[in-house]
Amino acid sequence: MAKILTGQVVSNKMVKTVVVKVVQKFSHPKYKKTVFKSKKYKADTNGFQLEEGDSVVIQETRPISKNKHFKVIQKIERA
Repeated sequence: MAKILTGQVVSNKMVKTVVVKVVQKFSHPKYKKTVFKSKKYKADTNGFQLEEGDSVVIQETRPISKNKHFKVIQKIERA
């Protein structure tokens, strides 16, 4: 099953590629404090016109290049 993650575009300077920052929130096992952990993924734009700050849904796919293993499947509209 392919991973599906939601994140925010932090860079769109490459051609057909965006960098998406995904933030995970979890409770620390020992201290019970809420901790935020983030990771950046390079994703194929898949024809979407994306700007920095856009929220997107990305899905894991076959390797497209050395570092690009995700593609954008949906742009989340701001309410």
